[in-house]
Amino acid sequence: MGPTHPAAPEVEVVIEIPRGSFLKRGSVGHIDFVSPLPCPFNYGSVPRYLGQEGDLLDAVVLGPRLPVGTRLTVRAWGAVILTDRGMTDDKLICSRTAVDAAEQRRILRFFHFYARCKALLNLWRRRPGRNACDGWCAAGAALARARPRGDAWAGPAVEF
Repeated sequence: MGPTHPAAPEVEVVIEIPRGSFLKRGSVGHIDFVSPLPCPFNYGSVPRYLGQEGDLLDAVVLGPRLPVGTRLTVRAWGAVILTDRGMTDDKLICSRTAVDAAEQRRILRFFHFYARCKALLNLWRRRPGRNACDGWCAAGAALARARPRGDAWAGPAVEF
């Protein structure tokens, strides 16, 4: 992938939800819910890190649809800070090329909407706590908040 950009660390990601999918699966594969709208991004996790809420660190991979189970190494250009039931749940934003300001605004608009939907779902499920999109931060800041996993996943990564 070329030299590492200090502001864009490389991470290994496993795709759990392909772009365009209506099924929202958790990191262990179970279906969380069926969305009324398709997911606009490839959504997965970074198996080498746990997020602050204790699950695998989430990652969004921009670009073409990738099949479930795709493992790739990609740069993280930033992160969306999402609060779910009062817990920080960072989402790394990854792609082959840098994320420009227009794309960043589009991503943030989606996650503001997502947080409102998640608040309604949590209310229906009787799961209390604040739900919100708290903005954008550097990928390094999100990685610094995450905890390295002792049993880190090891497998071949592919480029897309």
